[in-house]
Amino acid sequence: MSRFQVRKVAVLGAGVMGAQIAAHLVNVNVPVLLFDLAASPKDGAGAAASSSKNLIVTKAVEGLKKLKPAPLGIAEGAAQIEPANYDEHLDKLGECDLIIEAIAERMDWKLELYKRIAPALAPHAIVASNTSGLSITKLSQVLPESIQPRFCGIHFFNPPRYMQLVELIATPSTEPQILDQLETFVTSTLGKSVVRALDTPNFIANRVGIAGMLATIKEAETYGLTYDVVDDLTGKKLGRAGSGTFRTADVVGLDTLSHVVKTLQDNLQADPFYPSFATPPALAQLIAQGALGQKTGAGFYKKVGKDILRLDPGKGESAEGRKEATYVPAGGKADAIVERMLKKAPAERLKLLRESTNPQAQFLWAILRDSFHYCAVHLADIAPTARDVDQAMRWGFGTSQGPFELWQQAGWTQVATWVKADIDAGKALSKAPLPAWVFDGPVAASEAVHTAEGSWNAKLGQFVAQRSLPVYERQLFRENVFGSGAVEALKSGTEEYKNAEIRVWTLDGEVLIASITAKLHLISPDVVEGLLKAVEIAQAKYKGLVIWSPDDVFSAGANLEALMPVFMKSGAKGIAPEEKKLQDAMLRIRYAGVPVVSALRGLALGGGCELAIYSAKRVAAMESYIGLVEVGVGLIPGGGGLAYIARRAAEMASFASSAGNANGDIFKFVTDGFTSAAMAKVGTSAIESRRLGYLLWSDVIVAHKDELLFVAMQQAKAMFDSGYRAPAKALIPVAGRSGIATIKVQLANMRDGGFISAHDFHISSLIADVVCGGEVDAGSLVTEEYLMALERKHFCGLLEHPKTQERIMGMLQTGKPVRN
Repeated sequence: MSRFQVRKVAVLGAGVMGAQIAAHLVNVNVPVLLFDLAASPKDGAGAAASSSKNLIVTKAVEGLKKLKPAPLGIAEGAAQIEPANYDEHLDKLGECDLIIEAIAERMDWKLELYKRIAPALAPHAIVASNTSGLSITKLSQVLPESIQPRFCGIHFFNPPRYMQLVELIATPSTEPQILDQLETFVTSTLGKSVVRALDTPNFIANRVGIAGMLATIKEAETYGLTYDVVDDLTGKKLGRAGSGTFRTADVVGLDTLSHVVKTLQDNLQADPFYPSFATPPALAQLIAQGALGQKTGAGFYKKVGKDILRLDPGKGESAEGRKEATYVPAGGKADAIVERMLKKAPAERLKLLRESTNPQAQFLWAILRDSFHYCAVHLADIAPTARDVDQAMRWGFGTSQGPFELWQQAGWTQVATWVKADIDAGKALSKAPLPAWVFDGPVAASEAVHTAEGSWNAKLGQFVAQRSLPVYERQLFRENVFGSGAVEALKSGTEEYKNAEIRVWTLDGEVLIASITAKLHLISPDVVEGLLKAVEIAQAKYKGLVIWSPDDVFSAGANLEALMPVFMKSGAKGIAPEEKKLQDAMLRIRYAGVPVVSALRGLALGGGCELAIYSAKRVAAMESYIGLVEVGVGLIPGGGGLAYIARRAAEMASFASSAGNANGDIFKFVTDGFTSAAMAKVGTSAIESRRLGYLLWSDVIVAHKDELLFVAMQQAKAMFDSGYRAPAKALIPVAGRSGIATIKVQLANMRDGGFISAHDFHISSLIADVVCGGEVDAGSLVTEEYLMALERKHFCGLLEHPKTQERIMGMLQTGKPVRN
């Protein structure tokens, strides 16, 4: 795959979005210049301010370290952002292959900036505006004709590191290859998923999503529902983001929401849904009082101590008679009968909601109907196909499926008939009829807008195939929409072995794939058996083995619940053989005759982390969360995690010594690993996991989750073709009893100071015992099997401890750790 070479990027504007876009570029190792206005003395303190015109940028970069969720993979990454200002550094724009403008949403400010930067741009550079809704065509018109073909819109969603969606918007002058090059870079390097939007106000996701949010607020008033109840109804129960509607608004920022609403109001007066774009009174009231959501501490919700309160609008009044926000305890939930309706299949679900007399059910039908209606009326104007609408809502608003997908799944003609009946009866938000294509022509004949042929383009009146660029050849199971006929990963390829919790298969006949299918991909005896079988098959017939599953969990750990019957019958003595089987499986993977590559995505905790660290190599998606977390259930890592820490410490000490470093002492490296395990530290990015030692510098970090399998397979083949041999077994020098004693002194201080409990002290002491190699002299040589036996002994001993049993039962019953 040939790529447009992006050697350096300039981001113009160090505000919230600009700084975070720069942070994400740093996360994926792209050099970046962050520009803003030159600072004046009043922007800082005295001489310090006057000495640096980059103060606005440097303050913004410092602010990145404090933001939650963290925009940087590691806080130190901020140092890689090069600050710049327009007065002194315009010539540096000539070094940049991509310029992303991200200043405030003012057309006049943007146009003035474009005039200023145009002479400094490289003749090949792509220029893109990160506007959330301004006309890209109008923005382009101030640029010289030589730059206009290289100009387009690029709309990141906030926060840029975590949100999957990027909308690309062409002008009539944009060269198609420019958009293809930018889509390739955004997809493979930045790890984002792209839709191409038409140049209309707020583009696709915000146009549909904010219209839907306004409709939700309006329908909530109609049916008399409180904000907390609405959020419970419109969150995960409806297949949407867990934050629901009003909590999402608070997170986004009510001022930001208001701005997007105003864009609709200012530019869409002819829209048949225009009356529903009015700013909700409660939103206007909150903004007037400076309650802008999460960033100000109050919005539709407010946290007071540990209590979450919700807005009770208009109930309070100031001394001057103005309405003021009043908050009351939150916690309202969906009615049980409505919850049951939402668990039904789509066709039955929508029928039950529509026919119910329950206000919550009526509300849900109303907002779904409004969504179907709005999207159908506007499809031709806002998006190339129905696929772009559905994917924009999935990736930009966190829905499990888009509006057209749900409509199609529930029965196209039946739902269309219900929507039409509501429009005719005056129940809908607009009197605009559904477009003719809904009832006549190819869509009606197919009962679908998504088919194997393609998705519906309302302007062309035909199904259009999904865009295919070389970059998508790396996505072996590209995320797609319902009805597209896309092949499911776990039904693909040639199956070599399968049991209840694992599938072993191949796509290309060269690399074997093991996919854990259990819930949360928990490691059970069945999974262990399947992994051993996979290694056996791979050694006999394949170049390597890749452990990969097609969702957002690699493995959340060992399946404690599956071992409960054994424990109840035989106690810890019954668990010990199962634990040894797990440890032996880890060693089998480590010393396999072909490379075993773990392809990590999402959670890799406890046993999942151990499975990864015992593999020959790891290929990890940027958003991978890796760690040994067993102390949360009162245990220590029992699948070789602590043995790995001891071995890795010895390897690091040996490397330091061979490099002439005086810090070659094993204990120094042991303490880092001990702290990570004892505190259950989890890497909050693949970059941080590398720092914690769960990923190595030789491992590969992949930006796009859907490229993970392809890259892992390529790595396995390359290792085999390079003459891979398993590491030689070696004796491991350990820190011994002196190391244990030193750690326990520190633990005792923490216990006596009230920072840890007596049981925490006990667990941590056992961790120290294993990572230091037990009661032996410092520098003693031990085997991996010895360390694993020590680990297994302490793991099983803790199972008998009442405090640990309390923690395990608490986690199984509530999903939350018990501190005792």
